[in-house]
This record gives sequence, structure tokens and C-alpha cells, in this order.
Amino acid sequence: MTEPLPYVRDVLTEAQVALTASSIASMQEPCGAIPWTVGEHVDIWNHVEAAMALLVGGQVEAAERAYDWVPTMQRADGSWPMKIVAGAVDDERGEVNMSAYFAVGLWHHWLVRHDISYVVKHWPSVRAGLDWVVSQQLPFGGVNWTPTKDFALLAGSSSIYQSLRAGVALAELLDDPQPEWELAGGRLGHAIRQHRDLFEDKSTYSMDWYYPVLGGAIRGPEALELLEPRWDDFVVPGLGIHCVVTNPWVTGAETCELAMALDACGDHRRALQLLSDMQIMRSREDGAYWTGWVYEGEVKDVYWPVEHTTYTAAAVILAVDALGETYGHSSPGSGIMRGTSLAPHFQEIALECGCASPDRVARIS
Repeated sequence: MTEPLPYVRDVLTEAQVALTASSIASMQEPCGAIPWTVGEHVDIWNHVEAAMALLVGGQVEAAERAYDWVPTMQRADGSWPMKIVAGAVDDERGEVNMSAYFAVGLWHHWLVRHDISYVVKHWPSVRAGLDWVVSQQLPFGGVNWTPTKDFALLAGSSSIYQSLRAGVALAELLDDPQPEWELAGGRLGHAIRQHRDLFEDKSTYSMDWYYPVLGGAIRGPEALELLEPRWDDFVVPGLGIHCVVTNPWVTGAETCELAMALDACGDHRRALQLLSDMQIMRSREDGAYWTGWVYEGEVKDVYWPVEHTTYTAAAVILAVDALGETYGHSSPGSGIMRGTSLAPHFQEIALECGCASPDRVARIS
């Protein structure tokens, strides 16, 4: 029996979600890779997000082909290259949040499919990836963006926090404890909550604003307090949110991610409004999504770039799944961004290891 697909009343139906999932599958390469759009590059983070959306959207075979491709590009040290084009490495640098995110995808697959053999199959790849990521942790707790640079990104590190919780959940499922990941997660969560000033300054980007919430390091009243001061900087009523605060451009993926962050804090009303607003970017013909919308300036009221992107469509499906739990129907994986099924937060570990200051973190690193 086919499981019903997620939907959100008065926003997207099951049939529309299925059409959007088909639009992602139509851009998948024969090897299983999912590029940003046809002819563009693949990165592991957005690829995994697209695979999660395919699974939720009923495209199980396409989703598993996507996951099966991931280990084929992994390197001996556990990392993945930053960019892959047509099966060839285009940027060989290892990037930490990309190399961590397979853990989230595999845990999501378990929640939706409960196929333990599939988890066992890909666990070595996830384990090697997270081991490499943890090796890149800096003394203050953030994770170095890439070995070729000497700084940590707040958005990327916040995503890694979620990945470490997914990794620990997988480790517990398979009875393969990874205490070093728990220690790293405690240090990382402490850095995100208490030392955001030590991360590279990317404060003009909306992802730096909401990702500490979306990744799960900050939740509850503190999360809403963090989001409120810059709400008017990033949110354009009726359209969505900026990618970069200085540009008159709203983007669909970031809007959906903020919606999921709000949902995780219990602010379902504003989450629903954002998901509804960004439907201006939906292609009515095939259910694909434009990347963004320029709303003012010399050239305005146009889609830009002029392309449909798999990561935007994927963010829509995952947001529908998250909000479907309140406003319609959701899949068994709908709590992946709320973190309800992940390993417990690492706050206690942070306190036990003495992560009260960057100096103390340095002494235990």
C-alpha cells in the first residue's frame, strides 16, 4: 500500500508535492547525482537534502540511487569534494557541513523506511565523514570550514550540530558508540549559543541569522528572542526572505528553511505564512521552483536566476512535511528539523567537559 504524501491545507496538495518531487527526479543524473539544476554542479549537502525530499515525495528509487551515489565520491580521509560537475571533481576542497550531512539523510531514511540493512550499508560512510568533520573542530568549538581556510562559519557549524545528533542517533541504533562526537557536539553547541562572535562574520546572510535555530543548538524562547531583532531586516511580507540583506531579492529555499526553524520553535502561524508566501516561485506547469524573485530596482518583478533549482524544490517539500503535522498530513520523517527523533542535545556534555569559555575548550581540545 502506498503511503499518502504530505500536504498543507490551502498551500500544497499531495498531488502538487508529488509533482515537485518528480521535478527533482527529472534533473537527477544517470549516476544518481542531483545537481543544483541541469548542467550545474553537485554538492553533497544539497544533494542529500534533495534525496530526503525525493523520499518524502514518494520517489523512493530515485532517493536511494541518490544516497547510493554519495559514498562513491567520498575520499580516503572521509571528506567529500566541495563541487562535482558531471561526475568529475570541480573543487577538491573538503567542506565540513557538506561532509557531515549524510548522517542527517541516512537517519531520515531510517525514520521513513525503517530499513536497517540500508542503514548498515551506509553507516561506514557516515562514520568516516563525521570523524573527519570532528577532526576539523577549532579550539573555541566551531568547526573549520575547510582545511584550506582558518575560520568557522556559523550556518555551517549549526548544520553540523544537527548532523552530529543524527550521527549519534545512528550510532545508538547500531550499538556503535561514538563518544567523541558527543563531546564535539557539546563544544559546538556551547560555541553557537555563547560565542557567535568568534565565527566568521556573515551577518548580511539570512542563514547566519536563522541556522542556529534550524540546526537545533538554540530552541524555545531563546530562539524566538534571537530571531526577533532582525525579522524586519530579512523578511519581506507577502514574498519571503532575503538571501542577503543588501539585495532586493527573496529566495525560496531560505524562506522554507526559516519556516522550518519557526515550526521547530512552535511558531506555526508565521511558518505557515512564509510557506504560503513563497509559492509565487512555483512553476505551475511542472511543480518546479524558481530560485528567487527580484521585487524592486531597475529590473524588478522577475525570477532570478532564470532557472529551477532542485534545492529550492527540496526545501519546499521538507517544509510541507514539517508543517503537515499541524496543518495537514506528514511523513514519519517530518520531525527531522525539529530534532524530535535525534540524539539528545549535548548541553550536559558541554558542562561536564568544562566548556564554559574558549580558553577552557582549548585546554581539552
